[in-house]
Amino acid sequence: MTGRLPAETIRRKRDGLALTLEQIDDFAQGLASGRWSDAQAAALAMAIVLRGMDTDETVALTAAMTASGERLRWPEARGPVLDKHSTGGVGDKVSLMLAPMVAACGGVVPMISGRGLGHTGGTLDKLEALPGYRSNPDEALLRRVLAEAGCAIVGASERLAPADRRLYAIRDVTATVESVPLITASILSKKLAAGLQALVLDVKCGSGAFTTDAAQAHTLATSLVRVAAGAGLPARALVTDMNQVLGTTAGNALEVHEAIGFLTGAGRDPRLLEVTLALGAAMLRLGGLAADEAQARMALQRSLDDGRAAERFARMVALLGGPPDLLHEAALPAAPVVREVPAPADGVLAACDARAVGVAVVALGGGRSRPGDQVDPRVGFDRLRPLGTRLVRGEPVARVHAASEADADAAAASLLAAFTVADAAPPPAPLLIEVVEGEG
Repeated sequence: MTGRLPAETIRRKRDGLALTLEQIDDFAQGLASGRWSDAQAAALAMAIVLRGMDTDETVALTAAMTASGERLRWPEARGPVLDKHSTGGVGDKVSLMLAPMVAACGGVVPMISGRGLGHTGGTLDKLEALPGYRSNPDEALLRRVLAEAGCAIVGASERLAPADRRLYAIRDVTATVESVPLITASILSKKLAAGLQALVLDVKCGSGAFTTDAAQAHTLATSLVRVAAGAGLPARALVTDMNQVLGTTAGNALEVHEAIGFLTGAGRDPRLLEVTLALGAAMLRLGGLAADEAQARMALQRSLDDGRAAERFARMVALLGGPPDLLHEAALPAAPVVREVPAPADGVLAACDARAVGVAVVALGGGRSRPGDQVDPRVGFDRLRPLGTRLVRGEPVARVHAASEADADAAAASLLAAFTVADAAPPPAPLLIEVVEGEG
């Protein structure tokens, strides 16, 4: 019994020893039941940050947090149950297109998504810019949407991995977020609880990501794939560049508008298309829906070109209470102030501090500094120019959408400060940095 006392568990990890399965199970159950106090949970989280966890411990923690709540099953699914998770970036609206594309290719995609916090946007915040969209449907509606649209992008039920829900809130206010084992267990416990058959992970790397260098990103990607395999979930991780905004927009309603244009063919930013196809191809291959990369990409591109992916997305939105005629009249909210941001000098757009762009969107009201902050879906940037663009002084590098003239002034200044204009173009950087394969 002594080994199950919270103080003994904390002491063991504080001293650099591996936790037992019994201790890890007790921790997860204590989080879910409230038997472990916030102070005790924070102390163990800090000990894990400082002392780490090996792969076996992380697998055990992931499994214990998954088992702390219910686990969804999909016996009625007419295809492999697949999902994608991104570690977060600026302008990352890939999920909005990827879920319906994979659904159009035969996958079933119950995509459990989250809200933004800090400089990265949240998928649920983007979709909730659509009037009426229900991000937390009951299970009956969720199953209906999956049956009829093949995909459903929703929030996690409070019954899924409640131990992780509580621990995440504690970590967020105790400087214990930056731990690869805790990040890994947090991500995977929710995905395992969602009843997936395979998972693809998009680990962002660069100035706009939480992992800013390739070594950090490799460590996280490897942990995610190994622990997923240890928990019985086939997974693959792609490390992708986040040294500039992904696509041409940053801000909730603006990103939804770009996603609709992407699906309907009105406009497809090349980097955004490439990331979406790469992730989608990995999902189709893991799900047994394509024999190789070329076949997978061809199927995904066909789902875009023939309109099936757009129709799936529109059907999902309508079933979840959003606009019934999304592809023709999105009814997205618009900011009262829309203004071009002129280039300060002639030259080439050579670098971008993507994190600073995300922070500028938050300052406009388009994100959260603290949980519970209200989000203004209207604000942000669009028509963002990619790195390597040759600029003439005074021509627009982007447009700012703001609630007031003063907000627009501040955001324009922040955006220009985030850009570096030079005489020569930067060397091209790879968009796909690394692929980490699962074991077995």
